[in-house]
Amino acid sequence: MLPLLLVAAGGALGGVLRVALSNAVARRFPPPFPWGTLVVNLSGAFVAGAWLGHHGLPQGEADLAWLLVVGGLLGGYTTVSSFSLQTLALWQQGKGVKALCNGVATLYGGLLAAALGAALFGGLTP
Repeated sequence: MLPLLLVAAGGALGGVLRVALSNAVARRFPPPFPWGTLVVNLSGAFVAGAWLGHHGLPQGEADLAWLLVVGGLLGGYTTVSSFSLQTLALWQQGKGVKALCNGVATLYGGLLAAALGAALFGGLTP
């Protein structure tokens, strides 16, 4: 039961942080490009990579810290659904280049951010 409660608590906090940061970025850099969601997803990927680099892979269900931070907090913080809907909206509005840029920036930027986080916080462990 404790693992589920940790994921739920982390997810609630992550969701609140996501909305706060995404809205703050969107106020500074208004649409049509979804900068807020991009910043949230890339920063979440960085933190996930940093957590992996510092702590390594989870050691089974007993890794409660991993469940709280990566499964809960970062799971609630980052958002594939917002990314998907915003990219689709750009496409439907005839802004195909912006839709493509958002997809590429999120995918490759996320991979780069995760790798950078892992490298800065201890590297990947076997």
